[in-house]
Amino acid sequence: MGERITRIKQWVNTGLHSARGKDVLLYLMFVCVAFVFWVLLSLDSELQRDYDVPVELEAVPDSVTLIGSFPSHFSAVVQAKGAQLLRFSWGKMPTMKVKFQDNVGPDHTVALSRLKIDGRLRDYFGQGVQLMSVKPDSVKITYTTNPGVKVKLNIVADIHPNYQCILSGPIRANVDSVKVYSTSDIPRTLTQVDTEPIVKSDLRDTVRYEVKIKPIAGMRIIPDRVIVTVPIEPLISKRRNVQIEVKNLPDDLGLITFPSRVDVSYLVPMSSYNDDFPLKAYVDFDELVGARSSSRIKVRLSLAPAFYHNIEVSPDSVEYIIEKHQ
Repeated sequence: MGERITRIKQWVNTGLHSARGKDVLLYLMFVCVAFVFWVLLSLDSELQRDYDVPVELEAVPDSVTLIGSFPSHFSAVVQAKGAQLLRFSWGKMPTMKVKFQDNVGPDHTVALSRLKIDGRLRDYFGQGVQLMSVKPDSVKITYTTNPGVKVKLNIVADIHPNYQCILSGPIRANVDSVKVYSTSDIPRTLTQVDTEPIVKSDLRDTVRYEVKIKPIAGMRIIPDRVIVTVPIEPLISKRRNVQIEVKNLPDDLGLITFPSRVDVSYLVPMSSYNDDFPLKAYVDFDELVGARSSSRIKVRLSLAPAFYHNIEVSPDSVEYIIEKHQ
């Protein structure tokens, strides 16, 4: 390794002292000088740049709740010499702080006029900078000191699991209620707020969604978004061999079915696979009254638990023989 480095050094040294190597060095020197001149000219020339200036409303009293949303940033188009804008070319833009108390207007409002925003931005970028445009060009939001009213959260959802899965429980949010704030009295009829609709299909596993709460004009809802959990569980195939029973059979008669047992197959949630619930198969003698020409009778099942799905009986009808007791 040491010998290889030595050979490389010798090769470089020989190249630099050759006529071609000197030409390359001279070319690189001119490139560097040209770059320096380009930088100096750029810093001295007028430039126009777009910036998103982060803004934060600070020192908001604990008793105050903003009804509207204070902007998270101001979009500003500025024109200035490159040297003035150099510090904003790299790294994160510093946050512009706006004090609540300095901008309180009449009628429980926080207001920033275009003149005030321009003044703050000039202080932010430095004097001599021209503001070509600012969005938003003014801010006016209401606030309240009234306590919030707690109301129920209603989840609006249209969920369709995959055909091999099931919705295994109620759809829940990380909170069951929210607080509603308003500058005026909240009507008694407002007993719940809705989420924005969740419409999903072909779900195969439990999923969580961040969902916005449907806004109400003139009011503030906290929190304004929630995490909704949709519990999905796979279905597993299960099979039983069940003895056929006979219902409504007169005492003086007997009925024998062929076969005497049937296979019952169904799907159950994975968590309930080991839970055994009574499941009976039967034929009803009353169905034979008036239809004795038929050689088969329908096999029916007793009421099955709600989480049994796609229940099938094989065979679904059986042959029979009626015997008369002596």
